[in-house]
Amino acid sequence: MFSKAQWIFAGFFMIAFIILMIYSYRKDLKLHKKYYKGSTFILIGFLLFIALLFIIKIQLKD
Repeated sequence: MFSKAQWIFAGFFMIAFIILMIYSYRKDLKLHKKYYKGSTFILIGFLLFIALLFIIKIQLKD
């Protein structure tokens, strides 16, 4: 389906993309700590809400 050159390009692209994302995140780490201080609690709450919906779905299915 894909040629060998396309797989090589995809591999290099993925490696370069990951390196760029790590560099960008480390560069903005101070801003993330300042402006997104309580975002982990929001993420946990959202995941708990999704889990609750799945539990309700399973309970109502029986």
